Amino acid sequence: MEVVISIAVLTVGILSLITLLPSSMRLAGRSDFLGRASGILANQLEMNEAMILNPTVTVTAGGPTATTVYPSEQVSGGQPVKKGGDLPFTVNTTLTSLDAGAGNVWLVTVNVTWPGNTTGITESVRVMRQQAFTQ
Repeated sequence: MEVVISIAVLTVGILSLITLLPSSMRLAGRSDFLGRASGILANQLEMNEAMILNPTVTVTAGGPTATTVYPSEQVSGGQPVKKGGDLPFTVNTTLTSLDAGAGNVWLVTVNVTWPGNTTGITESVRVMRQQAFTQ
């Protein structure tokens, strides 16, 4: 009798774990997308910030400008090469002048989306041109 009860309890426990599997797989996939998107987002913010900091670079307000980025993309021979099975992330960047067109203070807003998620993640940073960054 004890063996039958322990088998029943064990069966209920295993079935409970099996029902959690689809949701855990979905959450693991979502966290993977969010991690890759946050890396792309940080990279785009840093590139735009570096460009704006240099007062010799001409910056034009506007956007959003959309580009497609693959997280594992590498450059080989000057051409981007993506790994097989990699999903495209869409990066929308908007540059806004915050000092009435004087071109010294900018707001950079970056939004990263991926297939199946049209909202994505968004971050912005204010950048002021610095004379010390002149090349």
